[in-house]
Amino acid sequence: MLKLMAVLAAVVVIAAPAQAQMQGQGRGKGSKRPESTQQTEEKKKKDAAAEKAYNDALHSIPEQKTSDPWAKMR
Repeated sequence: MLKLMAVLAAVVVIAAPAQAQMQGQGRGKGSKRPESTQQTEEKKKKDAAAEKAYNDALHSIPEQKTSDPWAKMR
């Protein structure tokens, strides 16, 4: 009887972390509330503006010259 209790305790100790990791995943993929179309359109516009600003900032960086510190020594 004591061995059975020890085995059950070991199983519980091993299974507890797995149970804790699975919390909140039982609802399935389709259980999220759908966002309204207005919010998604605003988010798309905001993301597009941020992407455009990022690309503009990247293009405004001047090309750097490759430096050769040993050029005069050769």
